Amino acid sequence: MTNWQPGASLAMLRYRAKLLADLRKFFSQHGVNEVDVPLLGRSTVTDSNIESIAANTLGGSGYLQTSPEYFMKRLLAAGTGDIYCLGKAFRNGEAGQRHNPEFTLLEWYRCGWDEHQLMGEVADLISQIYTANGQSPVAVHRGSYADYFAEMLAVDPHAATLDQLQQLAVAAGSHSWAGETRANCLDLLFSVQVEPRLPQGLVFVYDYPACQSALAQTTTNSQGHLVSRRFEAFLNGMELANGYFELRDGAEQGQRFAADIRARSAANKPVVALDNHLIAALQQGLPSCAGVALGVDRLLMQLQGADSIAQVMPFSWDRC
Repeated sequence: MTNWQPGASLAMLRYRAKLLADLRKFFSQHGVNEVDVPLLGRSTVTDSNIESIAANTLGGSGYLQTSPEYFMKRLLAAGTGDIYCLGKAFRNGEAGQRHNPEFTLLEWYRCGWDEHQLMGEVADLISQIYTANGQSPVAVHRGSYADYFAEMLAVDPHAATLDQLQQLAVAAGSHSWAGETRANCLDLLFSVQVEPRLPQGLVFVYDYPACQSALAQTTTNSQGHLVSRRFEAFLNGMELANGYFELRDGAEQGQRFAADIRARSAANKPVVALDNHLIAALQQGLPSCAGVALGVDRLLMQLQGADSIAQVMPFSWDRC
């Protein structure tokens, strides 16, 4: 017998509708305009840790977008000013308690802001959402990636050698990690050794390793190490948001995309072409800005104490 009913209760669906309305109200009050961008594009992300869902259309190929980022940056380069997008995003091979191939993402950009100012607004948003739903605001913590890494593992992630990181990764995982890259070793160690021990509440981790800079600018920290001007937010131990002080150099972004493509090829993953429209927009001139993407389904899970993402969305993949 087919399971045609929604996975979320009717009460949860009403709560979800209120959350979406509250999010839009927040940005309306703060003078940030909503934009509507394509879900289907000719290009997609090159990141070797993210898999896109391919689509065939009009005799050619395309991709369901993993986030609205590239289209939003093209709008920013065209002069839109502060913008947000609240809608669907897609990632292949991601299903489980915290993942679904289709999910709801809130992404916004603030012109003239840096990543620390944007962290403050993320904290304000979460606090107001909790208050609007009759709950006490959560405690807010901030610390650098190196601070949390050193506290949990007694190692400086920026100064440690690749051999040291590989040894730690082998101890935390398996012998297969002995030949892994610096970025992958750091990602494993943070996810299994640091993330589960972060404090409860809303935790901001900033100044990520330069090898994980993605679309963020880099800078030199007080210890002289090159770091990424990137942050992640965790809510009660669950990864919630990822933000950048955005890279504006089209040539450098093109080089990073090319490195991603080489990494995908080396890992025998599907190779995708870089997004020339985005590169052209960066070359035209992206305003100085900070941006962040926040998982709405995960926020709803925390607000409602749900154990699975399937409990907070109408139809998860196993019901589609």
